[in-house]
Amino acid sequence: MINAPKGTKDLLPGQSYKWQYIESIAREVANLFNAKEIRTPTFEHTEVFLRGIGETTDIVNKEMYTFNDKGDRSITLKPEGTAGVARAFVENGLHTSALPAKLYYITQCFRYERPQAGRLREFHQFGVEFLGASGYGTDAEVITLAKTLFDKLGIKNLALYINSIGCKNCRKKYSDALRAYLKSHEQDLCPLCKERMEKNPLRVLDCKNDDCKKINANAPCILDYICDECKDHFAGVQTLLKDAGVQFKVNANIVRGLDYYTKTVFEFVSENIGAQGTVCGGGRYDGLIGEFAGNDVPGIGFAVGIERLLMLMENTGVQIPCNETVKIYVAPMGEQASQKAFTLITDLRKKGISADFDHMGRGIKAQFKYADKIGAEYVAVIGSNELEKGEVKLKKMSDGSELFVKLSDVSEFLLKA
Repeated sequence: MINAPKGTKDLLPGQSYKWQYIESIAREVANLFNAKEIRTPTFEHTEVFLRGIGETTDIVNKEMYTFNDKGDRSITLKPEGTAGVARAFVENGLHTSALPAKLYYITQCFRYERPQAGRLREFHQFGVEFLGASGYGTDAEVITLAKTLFDKLGIKNLALYINSIGCKNCRKKYSDALRAYLKSHEQDLCPLCKERMEKNPLRVLDCKNDDCKKINANAPCILDYICDECKDHFAGVQTLLKDAGVQFKVNANIVRGLDYYTKTVFEFVSENIGAQGTVCGGGRYDGLIGEFAGNDVPGIGFAVGIERLLMLMENTGVQIPCNETVKIYVAPMGEQASQKAFTLITDLRKKGISADFDHMGRGIKAQFKYADKIGAEYVAVIGSNELEKGEVKLKKMSDGSELFVKLSDVSEFLLKA
């Protein structure tokens, strides 16, 4: 017996309609905001993520699936979507096209971490990246896009937290102040945060260790260190969100886990999916494109874990409609009837009517049971009498009503039904 690798899951037909529904709503919302789809490779040169995510992050240090290919090139399965989009943006010259480039993706990602509820080693993300605009209006629009997605999915009681981590200049001042504060509590920090304190002290604020949380509670506030331009930018974001009726709270402890973030960062959080409460996270990254092109192009985006969305919707009782029904199941009796059934379903499918028929040589009772299991709306019986008269015996499964319909009229009847 060979099992699926740890941290992966099969998506079976009985569940796939839920994914299709979420993906269709995501595409619909993206279209409302004039965002276009981009698809990047499942794997990239490892340098893409070293530059984009940052060498001090847990993703790069611990979680990436990295290997050398037959050409001895270091290749990594994508652990997130933004870095690959940034690489594609530069490589394909999108920075020379009409800006901002409003992009979205639905993609698989891979991280080697301990599997738990809502967190797998192979997972899926819906992500949005708006590239080329630096104004705070873009930040508000991207956050509003995420809010629109949750509203259309019927997800309620999400808390939106926003923060500003400033530009590179003011964040350096804060990093120095934070490092000095952490130094005075170094003996109580966890081993990992002792390393983070030197390389990237903002990462300490992400720590889930109880002792580190207590220390972080009294740490300097980043909002006290951001420059006037960053303050004005953050104030503008808040004004537009209020104007749009989007409720939020400022949370100075949000820093996000990746090195490329600047200025606005945000999270949508739920209390209905356990300890891993963040459903959506994102922010501005004005220096990321410069890591690939040499010239900075401003950008902002977010990513939503589809597995977490599904878990949240199930935990809060959001019903996902299943439209995967078969309009008609044709139940033949005998070889000659099977031939006629095949001709009939072929004609129906050409006219856009979903149809199926027996492939297993079942008896008529077994065929009705199968038709019921697959959710067929109608069953058309073709036996010797029906063949002779050129008709089918049509049964509506919801109420059991029956009538005879000529073979030539079946498609017209179903299109009106």
